[in-house]
Amino acid sequence: MPGSGTRRGSQQDSTQEAARSGVLDLLARAEGFYCSLMQHASAATSAPGGAELGLGGRLVYAGELDALGRALVLAGNVAGTATLTATADATAQKQAIRDGVVDFLVTSLDEALRILKNEIRKCEPVAVCVGASAAAVEREMVARGVQPDLLAEVDGELRGAALVSPDARKIAAAPVMPEEAWLAWSVTEMTALWMPKLDAMALVCLSEQEQTARRWLRHAPRYGSRLARGVRVLRCRPQAAQAFVERVREAVSRGELGAPVWTSLRLGGELFAIEWKPLAVPENAG
Repeated sequence: MPGSGTRRGSQQDSTQEAARSGVLDLLARAEGFYCSLMQHASAATSAPGGAELGLGGRLVYAGELDALGRALVLAGNVAGTATLTATADATAQKQAIRDGVVDFLVTSLDEALRILKNEIRKCEPVAVCVGASAAAVEREMVARGVQPDLLAEVDGELRGAALVSPDARKIAAAPVMPEEAWLAWSVTEMTALWMPKLDAMALVCLSEQEQTARRWLRHAPRYGSRLARGVRVLRCRPQAAQAFVERVREAVSRGELGAPVWTSLRLGGELFAIEWKPLAVPENAG
């Protein structure tokens, strides 16, 4: 049968679906915070000559490096900020380094500040984790007068509430608006080959005015965890999302994509999820 593959409902499918669901949740949270961050970039950052907007030179405090903290760090990385986080959990520390979520794991706030000040001066993105409890790091930040530019607000609670200053901005994950489309896609085979091709197809569908979406698509793959290498999420215009799904369909049907591609499009309250499978080639072909 053309396009045959692993049967739905199999243990392999269930495992892949569970893994994809977890990565999608991480990326969706990160993308929401990223869009909120970029609202500040658009309002406060000039971009002469068409340069890409970003938040270089700003400090985001992400709080505890838990699941939410990882999403905040990813959002900050893509937006171009310097990000500070903390955890006393040795497993979380090692995982964050292994997955490339943070750039530096240090033992003290002093070490973190030396790195952050250098990168902030250069307006370069960097993520630093202090190997201590977030509460202890926050107390030391207050004592030393360290004031982040941006603090995250989650379910009405502010991470690092003691660090609020007159100049600090609060960011909350930006919801997907009714006029926006929410798009996701993934491949599980040869991701290093197929994902760049899919990313390029998506970029072609985005208009030049969708700078926030274009930046996310270009930079998020670099900063996502290893598990996210084969998964993307994107909010964009409905026309762009529909054009991308159609391009995927055509590319698979023409044999230009040699692995199954899963796409999900949420638009106007409706969800369309499809797995596009390449046609099987008969063994005696050729």
